[in-house]
Amino acid sequence: MGKSKDEYDAWHPEQEAYLVYYFPFLQWITQYRWAFLKGDLVAALTMASFYIPMSLSYASNLGHIPPINGLYSYVFNPLLYAFLGSCPQMVVGPEAAGSLLLGTVVKSSISGGHSGEEDDDMNARIAGVVTGMAGAVIFIAGLTRLGFLDSVLSRPFLRGFISAIGFVIFVDQLIPETGLVHVAQHVGGVSHGSSLDKIVFLARNAEKAHRLTCAVAFGSFAVIMVCREVKRRLQPRIPSIAYVPDRFMIVVLSAILTGVFRWDRQGLEILGEVKSSTGFPFTFRFPFIPAHMQHVREAMSTSFLIALLGFFESSVAAKSLGGGEGKKDGLQGMSLSANRELVALGVANVVGGCFMALPAFGGYGRSKVNVATGGRTPMSSIILSVITVICILFLLPYFYYLPKAVLSSMISVVAYSLIEEAPHDINFFFHIQAWHELFLMFLIFLSTMFYSLSLGIALGIGLSLLSVVRHATKPRIQILGKVPGSRDQYENAETSPNPVEFFDGCLIVKIPEPLTFANTGDLKGRLRRLERYGTTTAHPALPRVRDPQHNSNIIFDIHGVTGLDGSGTQVLTEIVEGYVSRGVRVFFCRCPKEGSHVWHLFEASGIVERCGGRRHFVRSVDEALRMAEMESLSDFFERNPGEGGA
Repeated sequence: MGKSKDEYDAWHPEQEAYLVYYFPFLQWITQYRWAFLKGDLVAALTMASFYIPMSLSYASNLGHIPPINGLYSYVFNPLLYAFLGSCPQMVVGPEAAGSLLLGTVVKSSISGGHSGEEDDDMNARIAGVVTGMAGAVIFIAGLTRLGFLDSVLSRPFLRGFISAIGFVIFVDQLIPETGLVHVAQHVGGVSHGSSLDKIVFLARNAEKAHRLTCAVAFGSFAVIMVCREVKRRLQPRIPSIAYVPDRFMIVVLSAILTGVFRWDRQGLEILGEVKSSTGFPFTFRFPFIPAHMQHVREAMSTSFLIALLGFFESSVAAKSLGGGEGKKDGLQGMSLSANRELVALGVANVVGGCFMALPAFGGYGRSKVNVATGGRTPMSSIILSVITVICILFLLPYFYYLPKAVLSSMISVVAYSLIEEAPHDINFFFHIQAWHELFLMFLIFLSTMFYSLSLGIALGIGLSLLSVVRHATKPRIQILGKVPGSRDQYENAETSPNPVEFFDGCLIVKIPEPLTFANTGDLKGRLRRLERYGTTTAHPALPRVRDPQHNSNIIFDIHGVTGLDGSGTQVLTEIVEGYVSRGVRVFFCRCPKEGSHVWHLFEASGIVERCGGRRHFVRSVDEALRMAEMESLSDFFERNPGEGGA
């Protein structure tokens, strides 16, 4: 039977709300006004002037794929994110770290004989596989609601790794900036070697450097750095200076000078003809086909890291920019969602992989340019995509005389920006004496510098995950003592700044967290240390400090046990059985309400019955102490009946 009109009217708004939530384009396009168009258009033009040349650099110098594939990242990814993303002012595009990681897979394929330095078509296909896999990983994470994954990587790991990437990129670019690319190709182990190998190579071959290439590269680097510093200092007083496309001007000027003076005939390498490896502007190639399986296996770990780093940077940018809440002149009602961000970025990169583009995620710096130059809505991303399409179809011949040394110098500036934040973090961790964090940062940095990027990745992720697992599996039980002079105030005896009172025959233990399979593995051992030493930090080889008589009554404060799983219940049941079999009375205070999931597990497992029934489950520590005292006296008189009549 069909729905009645009343049923349809009640059903339709709910379905529409879901559609708008998961397809944010429908929400912001209805709010779009002509007043937004000027700012979005200016922002898109400004970003295009900055980042289109950068995408050529990322593709050719870092990704080792045809330069045009870098442009594809600004065709599909910003467009799709504008339809599916939940952060209106964030702009998606390729980043140095992701491009470099993709380049390591391409270089590994070349070293393994699966591709060649000049095999642009195969290298582009490998890039498509890496980008598509990174997109698939992040898309599946979004569907399975794993938006919390951006918290897995610690700040020291990210800072050490990003600084290491900056250093690797900076050293890598010194070879094309000095015109020693052809020399490096004839020296074994340099092109695919560590940063240390390249530094040694540069020192030994400095006299062979090409002077014109050095002049163009280091001159461009100096001009960009000066413009960058001038902008930084003047922007608070002259906000419009952000609109000056200094890098685009350098690109145009260097191309004109090279074409006029024919520096290419004097040994300066130029970009040359920029075209697709297939001969067509946009070629669709699905990356997940059987013929690409060997590349899938090689790219699995790298794609996962690209996805994780990309989502982390996108998450930082999105949280900094926010949605539409509280912005009078922007879009209203758009709320950020980590899971929707994962889906949007995943779809964008899967589609980008089908066109062999670089991985593209939200960038904080790029999004700041968007906001500073007037971008208010995702329309700036759509316009950026349109400008890039126009560039691919009509403007590529004008990049012919663009010197590769200028592209390298632009990447060196990005590498410098990745490194420059490290001293601040190092100083902060040193000031607070966070030696573990400093050790992690330097270990990742040095392993990447002296060995390889893959070792730095493995060490960083391995140590970060070990740290997370160690933190999650460590029970945080506390021994409590009463604050002198208080009525019912108990504090952690190990951390309290003032002495606390203990009670003869009683051990008061607080469990301040849910009990699961992860943190109950060592719970028995920690309790045993509390019984023997009164602290969980004492070494188990030390002689016993607490008399066993002080543990005649065990009182568990379980106010923090808001969750309990099967493994935690089993361990807690074994602990209670062990105490009862030794004649120790067990009490629980500040318990979850009857009818709750935790209480149900207490009853079903027999913990309530083994403790002595519901009377051993009380509301406060004081009440548990009074009951323990009464039961101790009752047991004493039962054992010594003559004492009661004295």
